[in-house]
Amino acid sequence: MATLNKILISAHSGWRWVVLILLLVAIVKAFSAWKKKADYSDSDRKLNMFTMIAFHLQWTVGLVLYFTSAKRQFIEGWMSNEMFRFYGLEHILMMTIAFVLITIGHSKSKKQLDQVKKHKTIFVFYTIALVIILAGIPWPFRTGLAAGWF
Repeated sequence: MATLNKILISAHSGWRWVVLILLLVAIVKAFSAWKKKADYSDSDRKLNMFTMIAFHLQWTVGLVLYFTSAKRQFIEGWMSNEMFRFYGLEHILMMTIAFVLITIGHSKSKKQLDQVKKHKTIFVFYTIALVIILAGIPWPFRTGLAAGWF
C-alpha cells in the first residue's frame, strides 16, 4: 500500500503542472477570443473539455489520497496542526470548489448560444478556479506542509 500511495502522490504532484498549463492556456485563449469577439471553434471546445477532464482526473486522484494519506489525520487537536488542517480541510475544500467552478463553467459555456459569451463564461469560471487552485496547492515555500515541486 505504501508503494501505491507514493505512486499516487507523485502522479498527483506531477499532474498538477499539466492542469495548471491547460488552465492557463484555456484562460488566455478564452480572454483573447472574447476581446476579439471571435467565434467559438471546435478547438476551443476541445481545449476547454480537456482542461476540465484533466482537473477531474487530478481531483479524483486527490480524493483517493485524501482517504489513504497519513498527512490527513482526524486526531484530537488536528485543527491546530497546520499540516493536518491543510490536508484535512483547506486543500480538499478549495480543490472541490475549483472542481465545481470548472465543471459549471464548462457546462454553462456549452449552453450559451452567443459565441462570444462562451469565451467569457470559460474565462470567468476558469480564472476564479485557477486563483483558488493556486491558493490551495501545498507549494514548497509554504512552511509546515512538507510538499515539493513534484
